[in-house]
Amino acid sequence: MRFASLGSGSEGNALLVHAGQTMIMVDCGFGLRETVARCARLGIDAASIDAIVVTHEHSDHVGGVPRLARRFDIPVWLTFGTLAATESRWDGCALRGFDSHDAFVVNDLEVRPFPVPHDAREPAQMVLSDGDRRLGVLTDVGETTPFIEASLSGCDALFLEANHCEDLLFHSRYPVGLKARIAGRYGHLSNRAAAELLAVVAGPRLQHVVAAHLSRENNRAELARGAFAAALGGTLDGLHIASQDDGLDWVTIA
Repeated sequence: MRFASLGSGSEGNALLVHAGQTMIMVDCGFGLRETVARCARLGIDAASIDAIVVTHEHSDHVGGVPRLARRFDIPVWLTFGTLAATESRWDGCALRGFDSHDAFVVNDLEVRPFPVPHDAREPAQMVLSDGDRRLGVLTDVGETTPFIEASLSGCDALFLEANHCEDLLFHSRYPVGLKARIAGRYGHLSNRAAAELLAVVAGPRLQHVVAAHLSRENNRAELARGAFAAALGGTLDGLHIASQDDGLDWVTIA
């Protein structure tokens, strides 16, 4: 089982997860041409994607999905709340609705979603598994919950939001209302909050941790990396950053 990021941040997100003969894309916030080019950069033909799973309706996660799905006839999985918020976009697409508590299977991969607090209609994050290995995905979440912690415990790899440094956000040029939204309970995880969550869910199986969805203005890769390393006691070699421009090359879960 392996995974790679086409790019992660407020300008666009897309994650590829591959196991056996199955390729799933989680979200797509890039235009069609850019998505195809970024897939090719990872050695993937976009036409080989078996399903796109959408976490919520914000444009940096869903903006590129309809055109990609229509172009390559890819089924789209999304919560019923996300569908209700985006219903006008899906002409010509094959849609599969799911409840944010119910697992579903796409060929060789199981997707086990869970609800999260975020300012969207029915946002869901997820754990993807090939039956032996588990990848936890958590971006776009304002605060952690016991159910999130239970869902992510025992994973072999984590793709985890570290959106902002609290000090950088506080002193940024962002309007006061936007700062409050980002730092609020339906916004995004800071480096500190993400590291605290990581310390709770990290277990003996954990091989890789990716800091994702970093703000260009309000975070730095070295700050996110330092917070995660401290949470892990500096003991994990597989600590990665998914960037907006370059994403993250393939990471294999042993």
